[in-house]
Amino acid sequence: MCSTPSTLASITGAAPIRYCEGYAALLRTLCLAKLGSQQQFWVRIEYQTDEPVRLWARPYREGVQIKQTMTNASSAYTASGQALAWFALLEPGDVDEVRIVAGGEHPYREWEVARRHVTLRWTDQRMAEGVRPQWVTDLLQAEQTRQREDAQRRASTPASVAEVGLFSGFMLFILALLLAGLDVPIWAALKWRGGWRIAAAIPAAVMLFIVLRIVFDTARDPTSHNLWPFAILQFGTGALLVIGVLRWARRRWGPQS
Repeated sequence: MCSTPSTLASITGAAPIRYCEGYAALLRTLCLAKLGSQQQFWVRIEYQTDEPVRLWARPYREGVQIKQTMTNASSAYTASGQALAWFALLEPGDVDEVRIVAGGEHPYREWEVARRHVTLRWTDQRMAEGVRPQWVTDLLQAEQTRQREDAQRRASTPASVAEVGLFSGFMLFILALLLAGLDVPIWAALKWRGGWRIAAAIPAAVMLFIVLRIVFDTARDPTSHNLWPFAILQFGTGALLVIGVLRWARRRWGPQS
């Protein structure tokens, strides 16, 4: 039990192999579950809270949080009810403890509200998920409905002048970075000679590939690259850094190949 602001009454987990009390393995008991490569371990959390909180289940091994994981995006929960969380290891390994973490308040902070000892093992083999427990299906549908309602609520809320200005400024910066990430490497590849030209052509080719991939994939599926500005941010910045290093090296050791 936790006094502020979230109270977790119980935690239930589900794994694809039937150990401990069948498919739904109670995390309050020491149980064994074997999972395939990057397979999800579902966690049901019963909560009671006085203010909105977000909830996650995080895996630990020997008291240290495992970083190489995938986990759920959490909605904001209020009052009382049940929440669905999940995590999956990206690499083969064991988990001996699950800790439930809540996030909220002003200013924002995260804190632990519960922990349970488990014995979970991820392998490097692909395994069929099998039939999900009904509580996983029900909570997953409820979570998807909640996320759609949150998205509709945010979409219907008028953006402030500051938010519009921040978004517009960010998109203008991304556009400028896109142009620079293409133009600068191409200019260097056309102007330089020998090995310097080949070196400059590499970031130019990478940027061109990223842009064409975004264009073609989006033409087939408009939702395939919802985070494309961040891809431009990553690769555009990388291309400019590479050209900057090459330019410095070229000045130091000469323009000859």
